[in-house]
Amino acid sequence: MSDTLQNKQALQTTTKNEIAEIKKELKLQAGVLGGAGALLWALELVDTFVLNQALNAWGVAPGKISGLIGVLTMPFLHGGLLHLAANTFPLLFFSWLIMLRDNREWAAVTAASMVTSGVGTWIVGGANSVHVGASGLIFGYFGYLLTIGIFQRKISSILLSLFIGLGYGGLVFGMFPMTVSSMISWEAHLFGFIGGVFSAWAINRRTKGGKRRLLEGGI
Repeated sequence: MSDTLQNKQALQTTTKNEIAEIKKELKLQAGVLGGAGALLWALELVDTFVLNQALNAWGVAPGKISGLIGVLTMPFLHGGLLHLAANTFPLLFFSWLIMLRDNREWAAVTAASMVTSGVGTWIVGGANSVHVGASGLIFGYFGYLLTIGIFQRKISSILLSLFIGLGYGGLVFGMFPMTVSSMISWEAHLFGFIGGVFSAWAINRRTKGGKRRLLEGGI
């Protein structure tokens, strides 16, 4: 009887610890995403109403050495409030879906997508153009979420990829010059997507038997 009671108490303690850990994780994710969203909107409000879009000069300027700074700054700059409004939800939503799998995966996909979208745009972008916006990151997250099920072949990952494919598959048409407006940076979209797919492949390579080495579970 005593052993049964102790086992029950141990189970309750374990459950409480797991719930507390989940709450802590969700709070961290909300803080990171909320802070990122607030930063983007604060920058764009200042740039729009105070600086008259002067910050956009720090975007990716293809072919110019000075334009390489945009690899780091492009995702934080936008062509106006409507541009940022269009990017905010998919940026935060896709980020959260990846965070639910692993915060470190989100950091890795973010870094890879920033680099590939920025450098790719710098190499192939049109002369005398400047590219701004977080859409390169969005397409990086999209590429990762769309293909992680293909590489990982876990039921949960496959379902996630199917959800993204069915719900947001139309985004693929934003990666080619013949399907988007000349004002839209298809280059950032395409190379961001490539960075996301590469991230899915690389992250899967770090797994054993479809399970995470450092953190099992997740979506």
